[in-house]
Amino acid sequence: MRKLTALFAFVFGANAALAATDGAPVTTFSLDNGMDVVVIEDHRAPVVVHMVWYKAGSADEPRGASGVAHFLEHLLFKGTRTLEPGEFSATVAANGGTDNAFTSYDQTAYHQRIAADRLDLMMKMESDRMLNIQLGPEEILTERDVIIEERNQRTESDPGALFREQQRAALYMNHPYGTPVIGWRHEMEQLDLDDALGYYRKYYAPNNAILIVAGDVTPSEVEALAKQYYEPLAPNPDLGERVRASEPRHMAERRMVFTDPRVAQPYVMRSYLAPERDPGAQEKAAALSILAEVLGGGQTSVFTQKLQFEAQTAVYASAFYDGTTLDDGTFSLVIVPAPGVTLEEAEAAMDATVAEFMETGVDPEQLERIKFQMKASQIYAQDDVGRLARRYGDALTSGLTIEDVQEWPEVLQAVTAEDVMNAAREVFDRKKSVTGYLKASQEVTQ
Repeated sequence: MRKLTALFAFVFGANAALAATDGAPVTTFSLDNGMDVVVIEDHRAPVVVHMVWYKAGSADEPRGASGVAHFLEHLLFKGTRTLEPGEFSATVAANGGTDNAFTSYDQTAYHQRIAADRLDLMMKMESDRMLNIQLGPEEILTERDVIIEERNQRTESDPGALFREQQRAALYMNHPYGTPVIGWRHEMEQLDLDDALGYYRKYYAPNNAILIVAGDVTPSEVEALAKQYYEPLAPNPDLGERVRASEPRHMAERRMVFTDPRVAQPYVMRSYLAPERDPGAQEKAAALSILAEVLGGGQTSVFTQKLQFEAQTAVYASAFYDGTTLDDGTFSLVIVPAPGVTLEEAEAAMDATVAEFMETGVDPEQLERIKFQMKASQIYAQDDVGRLARRYGDALTSGLTIEDVQEWPEVLQAVTAEDVMNAAREVFDRKKSVTGYLKASQEVTQ
């Protein structure tokens, strides 16, 4: 694999900054109102991805108003002073593009994929709804029903989703990561205009936003348009620091059993609190990323080999690390037992496999294979400007920097077997875990 170290230089005034990533030229600069801009060039097709990321997600909601971040995301597709309700998306579609938005714990993002010569129109409309949304009681009631129905479809109708929601709430005893992004239903039902506008006025401001444009553009083109449409918007001087409730000391392992007659496939899942990727210090997160691959990342992983192929106690077993978060993330283990294997037996087999791994350590050949696969994946990602834009947006709204994104591939490649084992010893602390059983329950008849 070739080492991707191309550097590109662009200068656009005193506030411009140079960046580079995996062979794709990346330029960054800031507008006078505090809005950051990232430009990722790819001239292979006349297409751009235009994204506005807000450094605010569900974990930034006020207590008692869970779901308001996602609620507001829906409401931004209503009207503004210049756009009728639904006109934004209709205009994107009429110009041959697609648009959408999403809310997560640490960010809310709005994005369009469209022909490069329509970028001007995208910035005009997106900058308009950053500060000029028009809402009334009718929009609130209608869209509140929509998000409640979305919860019904995605969560209430899925026992696995309900189980994971309950488990996460048990893992985060005080931090807002324990509250579901979509919100608790009883609080969603009470969301009103004041809740939506309060969140909007605080967080939807240029000095809390990152503009990312990826595709067939030049930095000078993006800078000119950004100065035209986004720079005139007034910043929020009262934004303040991003402060959240923190976790207390975890002193006891927690266990839960979630039963539901709709469960077709029971399984065991254990989640641990885990360190997040920190700016300038990503080594521990890199080791945890590789640990997840070693244990449960595919056909050659420890879990697959030991639990599925050898012992045949599982039909599926894996490990997951979520560390691109502003605060502590999660490291999770899951095992789906084979027919005839109880959840208790499956958990015992999983624990025995982890214990054996902690004794024997990492297979050097497996470690090198995983690193090679990660490098290949990062190279393939260059073919999708949307993925590149999202990689930067996720990182920058989670407290990381451009340099962190660029250095991440090399940090991963530098991880040693000892690093992986040290990370495993730190994260596998049962006092910082919740073990959950999802199982079927029998209907009670009278």
